[in-house]
Amino acid sequence: MYTASSIFLKALADAGITHAFVNWGSDHPGLLEDLERQRIENGDTALKIVTCPNEMVALSAAQGYGQIVGKPAAVIVHVDVGTQALAGAVHNTDRSRTPILIYAGASPFSYGNEHKGSRNEWIMWLQDIPDQSAIVRQYMRHTAQLNSATTIPFTVSRGLQFATSEPKGPVYMWARREVMEEEVNEAVFEKLEMGLTKSPSIEASALSPDAARRIASALLTAQHPLIITSRLGRNPHAIPPLLTLSTLLAIPVISTVPQTFNCPFSHPYNLGVTYLYANTHTRHLASADVILVIDTDLPWVPGNQAPPSTARVFIVDGGDPLQLGVGYSHFPAELICRADAELALTQLVESVRETDDQAAAVGEGVIGGKVIQERGRQLSEEHQKQTELWDVQEALYPEVPADATLTVPNLLGALRKGIQTATPSKGNKTLILNESVTNYHLVWGHLRLDMPGSLFASGGSSLGWGLGAAVGAYLGAEVGKKAYDLIVLIVGDGSFMFGIPSTAFWMARKYQTPFLTIILNNGGWKAPKASMMGVHPTGHGSKAPIERLTTGFGPDCPDYSQIAVAASSGWAWGQKIGVGEYTRKETIERSITEAIKVVLEQKRCAVLDCVLEPA
Repeated sequence: MYTASSIFLKALADAGITHAFVNWGSDHPGLLEDLERQRIENGDTALKIVTCPNEMVALSAAQGYGQIVGKPAAVIVHVDVGTQALAGAVHNTDRSRTPILIYAGASPFSYGNEHKGSRNEWIMWLQDIPDQSAIVRQYMRHTAQLNSATTIPFTVSRGLQFATSEPKGPVYMWARREVMEEEVNEAVFEKLEMGLTKSPSIEASALSPDAARRIASALLTAQHPLIITSRLGRNPHAIPPLLTLSTLLAIPVISTVPQTFNCPFSHPYNLGVTYLYANTHTRHLASADVILVIDTDLPWVPGNQAPPSTARVFIVDGGDPLQLGVGYSHFPAELICRADAELALTQLVESVRETDDQAAAVGEGVIGGKVIQERGRQLSEEHQKQTELWDVQEALYPEVPADATLTVPNLLGALRKGIQTATPSKGNKTLILNESVTNYHLVWGHLRLDMPGSLFASGGSSLGWGLGAAVGAYLGAEVGKKAYDLIVLIVGDGSFMFGIPSTAFWMARKYQTPFLTIILNNGGWKAPKASMMGVHPTGHGSKAPIERLTTGFGPDCPDYSQIAVAASSGWAWGQKIGVGEYTRKETIERSITEAIKVVLEQKRCAVLDCVLEPA
């Protein structure tokens, strides 16, 4: 026997979805029944079902999967309450532009056994809210109700078109229980058209020829050009033309609030990253006369630092250049274009070369000239000095271990070297997930990554993404045939707690997704105090300890690594470092090496709880 649930599951599988991250409830009898039918008739289910005891972890895992694979996973949750329990992960998937299909059932509409699936439990009255999809609608690319068995394939196809077209993102679907129990005969089931063969996502668009010439001309004639990006590296193929353009004209590149790896650390014109706190943007912003803002939600914070009012600003975004999902956002620009980064940068390289060739024919070429050579020399020197400064910070260990505190540069330098030593690829096939919050920028700088696709952040501001994302990223790497040697999550102690470690490490053991977790443990939430200091730098709270401010977790902080051990029934390995003898360089290096070996050789999760100076 087939039902609408059979059709829904088949539509997902035929559309190329491989994994469903699920949290079952009373609205899912038809789905559970059909999955068992598949096991009996076919030996297994078409979708890999990943049980998730917490909904935010489920959606974070689907996000991690999508960030690696570039294709959507499914998330299945329980009516209105499960939809609410998706929590801040809804925000993260929206802001990171990660394609995901979310499905929730809904309370039955009948209650007298008029239909199969009618109400038969008391909760079904309480869960029948007026507009269930309104809970998440403003974060979704599309919401839809499944109304009948035969229309499900088309509803799913349309939803996935929205999810996979720029700006990519989550879609939400829901159905009453009676609808999902609707029976269909085998002939109807086999006849229904499934998949996306006639429902493709929207093709990427390029710059208009006029826009390409205009931007290229401005960059060629600029004295102080600058490129700003945040998420260009979501498409790794956009990175080579970025580097070509930057190298041709000696243009510095900076990543603001980056979601992903955008520019190799070793690129001599890479200025690194900024999270836009006061006085943390590149000094080149203040003197920039031409700025290319490409795939960036926030190029600068006007109240902190901004370019000159005379600067020529060109904004290029592949899906949402006006940021329709943001209440207020405005950056003055000469030109705003909706264009794919890879296509646009390729066009700009071609246009720059063509324009310069024409100028060179009359003796006025720019490429290779003294101005560009000198600019390149200065940028290379700046890059080298920054690297040397980081080297010094990493090497400066505490002198008195009994009273000392481990520093983040100490830890990250040792981690980078440990990964390079222990992994077969010398670190080139390591995936870093960065949810270190107030230490975001240090992770980007000290790990010195060079490979596209080697680092991701949540893309949003809701903490708790990392643990679930690590599980999902591991599963995604298997599907996408990404040969990562090692997956490393670097997470603050607050974010670790937000990530529901009891759920995440249970999942990691059940689905065999070993990864290394580095907890930057500063004893609480540093970010709220930093925000307070930004508004009240000399106020009453400026000298108060975090425990008085109620932003600390002490004096008796959780034993974080042992939470992972307990959640996995002893499968995960954990250790605390950064106090007493565990601040010595050789001890830190030995602990990191041991943790990496646990993941690589024993195929288990490892957690290092790294105690730092209090927030």
